[in-house]
Amino acid sequence: MADPVSWLLIERGWEVVDANDQRVGTVDEVLGDLDADIWDGLTVSGNYVPAEQVASIVEGRITLAS
Repeated sequence: MADPVSWLLIERGWEVVDANDQRVGTVDEVLGDLDADIWDGLTVSGNYVPAEQVASIVEGRITLAS
């Protein structure tokens, strides 16, 4: 199991999976305020995903809560 990483390290193209480990898509964009360290969410394959729906972040992979 990989160690969790900060939202600040998320990069375009990282894999996104649901809670059942099924591929949802890839990260298009990370949305937030870097200066204030406030993370709003992601766009994944063109769809907005709020930060609250993210269960875990490890290098190269994001797992959603549902």
